[in-house]
Amino acid sequence: MTSAEYVFGIDGGGSGCRVSVCDHEERELGRATGGPANFFSSPDAALQNVLTAINDVKAQFLADAVNWTDCVAHIGLAGVMDKTDAARVAGAMPFARVTVTDDRATSVAGALGISDGALISVGTGSFVAAQRDGRQRFVGGWGHVLGDQASGVWLGLQALRRAILAEDGLVPQSDLTRELIAQYGGTAITLLSFVRQAEPHDFTTLAPSIIAAAQQDDLHGRALMQEGADYLNSCLEALDFAESETLCLTGGIGPHYADYLSPQLRAHIRPPGGTALDGAVHLAYHLLSQTQKATDTP
Repeated sequence: MTSAEYVFGIDGGGSGCRVSVCDHEERELGRATGGPANFFSSPDAALQNVLTAINDVKAQFLADAVNWTDCVAHIGLAGVMDKTDAARVAGAMPFARVTVTDDRATSVAGALGISDGALISVGTGSFVAAQRDGRQRFVGGWGHVLGDQASGVWLGLQALRRAILAEDGLVPQSDLTRELIAQYGGTAITLLSFVRQAEPHDFTTLAPSIIAAAQQDDLHGRALMQEGADYLNSCLEALDFAESETLCLTGGIGPHYADYLSPQLRAHIRPPGGTALDGAVHLAYHLLSQTQKATDTP
């Protein structure tokens, strides 16, 4: 029977990457984190940050002489769009046995396992998924240029746009818009200088302030959270969410939308079974199981 010395689950997105290493008896040995790993926006940096996190896990928790051919891994990275992307990621890794998906598949596997239900995942980016009879359907996840509504990047950009509109006198000022202008030098010109150099994650760092402003009933903070929730509501409608199904909210921002979703949806919210990293580990063990079955077949 083919076994594995170590099993790796790897999850990566715009805010960072995470690596979990386990033994063949499903005991976690350690974890490490690394820099942003969105393959679509920065493929080279994503690969390097993942490799650095893998090496950190090795240095901290594993024997010096790791035989990578005796390891299996599943990698879920934001921005892996097709088989060509997946092959490039797999080819850059040290593992002989590895599967690669985008981070949507690992998020669903972590939150729902094999159960039917729906998932709203909102962090730096966003997507909504439904799982029924082992099949998954997705809405969103197209990146901050074309999509990712309700996401951290979207919230940050929309809040800054409202701050500029308020500076121009086109919408009322609020505590949030005044604070944002002050945070970036006090004028629209100094804010523009920030935006010119900003990366997606830089906009996401504004999300906690927007969420807090909404909780304090700030005009623009609450409007943005409601607009994001309305988008998420429409995604679930497009996925034919049923009253008998479970709804999980994940990501650093996802759970904050619970109070803004429709009352009908709020009644179905349940805690997720696990994280996207847990899902990556689960899929890595699935790969190990498939490998063992193939080896045992005469």
